[in-house]
Amino acid sequence: MPKKYDCLKLSNQLCFPLYACAREVMKRYTPYLDELGLTYTQYVALVVLWERKNVTVKDAGILLHLDSGTLTPLFKRLEEKGLVTRSRSQADERSLIVSITPAGEALRDRALDIPSKMSACNALTSEESIQLYKLLYKLLNEMP
Repeated sequence: MPKKYDCLKLSNQLCFPLYACAREVMKRYTPYLDELGLTYTQYVALVVLWERKNVTVKDAGILLHLDSGTLTPLFKRLEEKGLVTRSRSQADERSLIVSITPAGEALRDRALDIPSKMSACNALTSEESIQLYKLLYKLLNEMP
């Protein structure tokens, strides 16, 4: 095969191991999140709310790298489950504020062991995990 096509080899595609790894990680999250009745995206949205207690949809989108078209139905489902409330900002009616409920806060205790279970299923050392985390955020935050 001519060298001009080397860039098209699967082994030269940075996107592929990122994609494959993300799929594998999601598979490993699934049984733990199924116990909580959550999808991965709902879980990370709740992680944000456990930290902040309330957040605008716009700010959640920035933090989670998701658009409002994804977040609006996600927060609606979490509200139907009684885990969050959604209300219009009094300062700016265009802004929707999502707040954690007591039931959503209680779910935090049930999710507490998920991070340690997930770190137990990867072959990285603690230092390697920190390095990968930093590199992934560098890549994510510096994309044009």
